Amino acid sequence: MNLTDIALQRWWQANQSGISYSVGTSPTSACFDGANVWVANSVAGTLTKFRANDGLNLGNYGVGAAPVAMCFDGANIWVVHGSNNVSKIAASNGAILGTFTVGTNPSGVCFDGANIWVSNAGSNSVTKIKANTGTVLGTYNVGTNPKAICFDGNNIWVANDGSNNVSRLRANDGTTLGTFNVGTNPRSICFDGTNLWLGNYGSNNVSKVRASDGTVVGTYSSGTPTAVCFDGYNIWVANDVNNNISQLSVSDGGTVGTYNVGTNPRSICFDGANIWVVNFGSNNISKI
Repeated sequence: MNLTDIALQRWWQANQSGISYSVGTSPTSACFDGANVWVANSVAGTLTKFRANDGLNLGNYGVGAAPVAMCFDGANIWVVHGSNNVSKIAASNGAILGTFTVGTNPSGVCFDGANIWVSNAGSNSVTKIKANTGTVLGTYNVGTNPKAICFDGNNIWVANDGSNNVSRLRANDGTTLGTFNVGTNPRSICFDGTNLWLGNYGSNNVSKVRASDGTVVGTYSSGTPTAVCFDGYNIWVANDVNNNISQLSVSDGGTVGTYNVGTNPRSICFDGANIWVVNFGSNNISKI
């Protein structure tokens, strides 16, 4: 696998910017499917699908109670719910292909090329699901209140909000390979091809962790980070209380710029050309 493609979550074979589009009530998450941006609306219980190149609303789809996080597997959107399950949605038409039970209060989801991994904040565990069948392959203990999860090409990394650390699990069998301290209340994580970046909500900073050995190689000031995303060159940080996003240099963590968005930005995704920011408090999504 190409690690840069993995870091960009490029499970697919990029225009206008500086615009916002209305979505459903209390949006919490976004992901890109190679052509479209999907937004999870937690209170509305829906997903909104936008065409990435022009922001055209292609549809709204009911998915059940409290969708909070999403990922794309190359063909389908996977959505975790507050009702302790994950749904598989056809990206082509929004049809629900299956709903599968996971742990308590699932809060994050990622794809490893074959399997879906869900972080269960309420049960301090992660669940591994075979993507093509929905079969649960295993459940593995991690730290306290795991909020976010990502894949680095070999391992699964889990940001543990309650224990202020990140867990590294071997993707093929779920074995814990290490636990590494970061800042306070890490709630988001992304991979840049070499390092993990964690948004530490409680300490208003971002940690850069070397994927090969878990060493923290840098800590950089931010606002109140709720999401992080890699665009191939920069790390983007959504600062919830500050109503803005920060652009950090991936090489040294220096702030390249800070940009105002909507109210309470909670999630970020990259479409190959633009950054999309989900604004929980203003019920819209900004295209940067």
